[in-house]
Amino acid sequence: MAGDPTIDTERLVLREFRRDDWESVHEYAVDPEVYHYMPWGPNSEDETRAFIERAIASRHRDPRLHFELAVTVREHGRLIGGAGIRVADEGFRAADMGYCLRRDAWGDGFATEAAAGLIEFGFRRLGVHRIWATCDTRNTRSARVLEKVGMELEGTMRDDTWLRGQWRSSRLYSILESESSPRGTRDQVDSGRAPLKEDRR
Repeated sequence: MAGDPTIDTERLVLREFRRDDWESVHEYAVDPEVYHYMPWGPNSEDETRAFIERAIASRHRDPRLHFELAVTVREHGRLIGGAGIRVADEGFRAADMGYCLRRDAWGDGFATEAAAGLIEFGFRRLGVHRIWATCDTRNTRSARVLEKVGMELEGTMRDDTWLRGQWRSSRLYSILESESSPRGTRDQVDSGRAPLKEDRR
């Protein structure tokens, strides 16, 4: 559906997961600060390995609709998290996206850069019309990321998730193809959206 899904941004490379990535993934999958707002965690080693296997298996589906990618730093190749986009309905050309970074990678704009890369990938290479994402209403960091990449708040889904013994509410954000600016334009920079490098394919 998209060929090589590698996404190049200014400082990051989002690439396919490899089996030997599991230890790097597991380091943040057992960190309470990282998984606090996630529907998973803390992971066992088997659960982390199973996640990697699912990500690898998804690339063999035809058509491929799920893209779970490792977020790595271009300069040294270190894996700092994961990011994914999943086509939920081909007919309506809709997809959801998400991301998760290890704690020592927070605060440097990496999440914003990865999210901008996913949006670009979804519209330009998957041909979707609408991309949506959710975050816990208390997760202000993630909400800021979604707003920086141009997503608009559609509303709050009250008590939509039962997680770790309590109901949680989520904010729903979305962006349409017509609202996404081409890479590196002034509109993108003014809105705080991270410009992407040209694809190196």
